[in-house]
Amino acid sequence: MKKILIYGGLVMALTTSINLKADAQISKQGKGAIIGGAGGAVAGGLIGHGVKGAVIGGALGAGGGYIIGNEARKREEKRKRAAYLERRRAWKRAHPGKAYPY
Repeated sequence: MKKILIYGGLVMALTTSINLKADAQISKQGKGAIIGGAGGAVAGGLIGHGVKGAVIGGALGAGGGYIIGNEARKREEKRKRAAYLERRRAWKRAHPGKAYPY
């Protein structure tokens, strides 16, 4: 009975975390933590054969997912900043002596 509750809860958590409208509401870190936590809980439940393994796996997975999501967010911000600076440099080359119209 415990396995059914654990796996049912994990399936519900996973299906609610995969939502197409969640892009604007949940950050990359949050998505990573949810997906990592669900995956870690499933793996921990299977390896640890119980609730204790699922809890430990979920905690480790959520932490790892958060870190991975945070790195993805930083990488995306760095890419956007580089693209902005390149557009600005190109505009300044095309319009020497004028201020960039932010």
